[in-house]
Amino acid sequence: MGSRASTLLREEEIEEIKKETGFSHSQITRLYSRFTSLDKGENGTLSREDFQRIPELAINPLGDRIINAFFPEGEDQVNFRGFMRTLAHFRPIEDNEKNKNAVVSEPLNSRTNKLLFAFRLYDLDRDDKISRDELLQVLEKVDVEQKMSIRFLH
Repeated sequence: MGSRASTLLREEEIEEIKKETGFSHSQITRLYSRFTSLDKGENGTLSREDFQRIPELAINPLGDRIINAFFPEGEDQVNFRGFMRTLAHFRPIEDNEKNKNAVVSEPLNSRTNKLLFAFRLYDLDRDDKISRDELLQVLEKVDVEQKMSIRFLH
């Protein structure tokens, strides 16, 4: 499957994604392979349902919020480029310290962009505020998950 992934992704696309996200060539081709394996419709995009089939997201109490982060408002599909932009927020910050360039915009994995990304996970109504209800929803989900884990361990 790795060879299929690299043949469908053109070199110039890989270079553009490298510049935009900071991922290496091998990371991009590996993530493209994962992307295509998740793309059950084989149409070059992922749906929310495709993400919900990822076991780690299915059991994560914040899985729905993480999944929603991949989809711009009003969109129900994400292409590989959008997938990579979202994943770039999870890259370590120290990677971009040595690649600072005043001409290029702030990296997707900068502290500022990471904070904005995390904030948006909690700001469900996208009003640029985290309301008491939004915070309580998160706390309740985490509390339920902890109670389930405790029951499982006993």
